[in-house]
Amino acid sequence: MSMNNTMMIDGYQAVITFDPDIQMFRGEFLGLNGGADFYAKDVRGLQREGKISLKVFLDACAEDGVEPRKHFSGKFSLRVDPTIHEAVAIAAAAHGQSLNQWAEDALRQAALAT
Repeated sequence: MSMNNTMMIDGYQAVITFDPDIQMFRGEFLGLNGGADFYAKDVRGLQREGKISLKVFLDACAEDGVEPRKHFSGKFSLRVDPTIHEAVAIAAAAHGQSLNQWAEDALRQAALAT
């Protein structure tokens, strides 16, 4: 799977955006128990600066005894318009699934499509 706005660095995923104010790309690691970001003008620089930023973050976690990766419980609350709620409940029932099963499948497909 390849996403245009993400980069994998040493097994950690970062989202990449462009900051027009400073004319640089910004990388921010996802799913960490803290912030770790980095800036560069090109892909090679992002990879280099990302490795440095990640190492500093991981070293600080090790020093403080903190787990670097955020723990996800598998639960989250979602608020939608009542008409959407009704439509997805009907779609789930039509597929012989609970609303939770149907939503998980839809979310999985959407996440893998990006």
